[in-house]
Amino acid sequence: MDSARDTTVVGTINITMWILHFLPDALILWICNTVLLAGVLLTVTAFFIKRIPVINQYRTPAQVLGIALLVIGVYWRGGYAVEQEWRERVAEVEARVAAAEAKSAEENVKIVTRVVTKTQVIRTRGADIVKYVDREIVRYDEKFAKGGVCEIPEEFIKAHNSAAEAPK
Repeated sequence: MDSARDTTVVGTINITMWILHFLPDALILWICNTVLLAGVLLTVTAFFIKRIPVINQYRTPAQVLGIALLVIGVYWRGGYAVEQEWRERVAEVEARVAAAEAKSAEENVKIVTRVVTKTQVIRTRGADIVKYVDREIVRYDEKFAKGGVCEIPEEFIKAHNSAAEAPK
């Protein structure tokens, strides 16, 4: 049963912190400082109330309320400070991610340029080889006629081998 109650309390605190994201930071800081200051003033005032006989009877509730406000104010101020620290870290990481994305885009441009250049070299080389083969076929047309000797010329083998080599 205690764990269910603890989960509910933690869930309530998390929902409260989530709702605070919708308020401006200056307003949250003002509320935290106001509660903290009210707790300090009420606690200090409650210790001096015993000298005033008319309101002496409210001394204990004032002390309890002052200490409660002081504790709540310190807790909220600490939570606010931690939240600001996390926001700074997030901003720092976002800046690093943006720098990495810019560098990545730069590298992508270089890679695309290399790929385009290589593709152009391959196409040019392929076109040159096709022209060479077409030019050489004319010389050997009579050898491949019906009844001729089917011999593969040395130029075809050289052209084939050069086409299979990786572009430099």
